[in-house]
Amino acid sequence: EVQLVESGGGLVQPGGSLRLSCAPSGFTLDDYAIGWFRQAPGLEREVVSCIRSSDGTTYYADSVKGRFTISSDNAKNTVYLQMNRLKPEDTAVYYCAALLREGWGIAPDFNWGQGTQVTVSS
Repeated sequence: EVQLVESGGGLVQPGGSLRLSCAPSGFTLDDYAIGWFRQAPGLEREVVSCIRSSDGTTYYADSVKGRFTISSDNAKNTVYLQMNRLKPEDTAVYYCAALLREGWGIAPDFNWGQGTQVTVSS
């Protein structure tokens, strides 16, 4: 089984910031790329950002470019998503996922975790 644990969500006002953390269980960042996804009520899960730690390649959805930053700390075996200038439309449950290093597809035997709720509201 390939699993990850997300943390760091919360309630924040528009324009505020949050940092999400993603910790793999049973594997290292050398084994897979990591992606952040989100799902808002009534909508499909969408990709937000991805990172391949081996060479630092990153991807961002257009909706978050310039506001979100993905990073990895191999020593801590953790991936972070720094979210700045948050908007109400960023409200969603955020999940991280293990991805194949080539092609960014979801890794076999990966199981989605509980995610972490991010709510942007005044």
